Amino acid sequence: MAHIADDTYYVPHGTKWPIIGSLGMITMLSSAAFWVNGSEIAPWSFLLGALILIYMMFGWFGEVIRESEAGMYNDQVDTSFRMGMMWFIFSEVMFFACFFGALFYARMFSVAWLGGEGTGALTNELLWQGYEAVWPTAGPEGLGGDFKTVPAFGVPFINTLILLFSGLTVTLAHHALKKNERGRLVFWLFATVVLGFFFVFLQVEEYIEAYQHLGLTLGSGIYGSTFFMLTGFHGMHVTLGAIMLLVIAIRSMRGHFKPDHHFGFEAVAWYWHFVDVVWLGLFIFVYVY
Repeated sequence: MAHIADDTYYVPHGTKWPIIGSLGMITMLSSAAFWVNGSEIAPWSFLLGALILIYMMFGWFGEVIRESEAGMYNDQVDTSFRMGMMWFIFSEVMFFACFFGALFYARMFSVAWLGGEGTGALTNELLWQGYEAVWPTAGPEGLGGDFKTVPAFGVPFINTLILLFSGLTVTLAHHALKKNERGRLVFWLFATVVLGFFFVFLQVEEYIEAYQHLGLTLGSGIYGSTFFMLTGFHGMHVTLGAIMLLVIAIRSMRGHFKPDHHFGFEAVAWYWHFVDVVWLGLFIFVYVY
């Protein structure tokens, strides 16, 4: 169906989905607060909130997909979607910037001050005499216990290659879509999905190795905290990105997206490339440097 006229901006009808989503999120948030305080029912109410949120996503996204496939969105709406996705990715950049900032501050300033470097001589004398400013660290007097770091050129390097190759496969899928080659589009999309979930699988194996054999845990001082904070949140983003790519692949099999009208595909591709770039930063500053 042809798009609506360019001088007519589509205004959606009244919808129940925002209030349902809000209900799901407040249920999850309150349940999480009770969960960390030992409530026995909190895990179940947290699950209920997550199910409500998933129901909202299926319902709301389904409506948007049906409206898009019906030709109800013109170029103005497409521009709005693009601006929204750009701001969303920018917010994600700021999200990771905070975590990288925490790593940088702890490594370059806090540890150095505790070790007596620069203006930290008095800090070292009063708080932790004899503490050496080394990285990685489990904290003064080894408060976090002994641990070993994950070798950079093992699983992390393999995961780097996986994500770099997945960036290539999703780009190949995009080129296939623009040429209207549906078979190649679906093939490269599913290849990207497989690579994404394989990355997550290897990261889970890495965490098991860290906990069981390296002594590296969330309690391993500031290094353990920043390591799992950065890699864990990135792994969550890879998981979400792989799920989104799977949805796009299924939609492509059903004939969705046109060579000249496919922002849903582009939005997920943007997100996936963002995930790739963040991992490169993680690999360099968490594993190598």
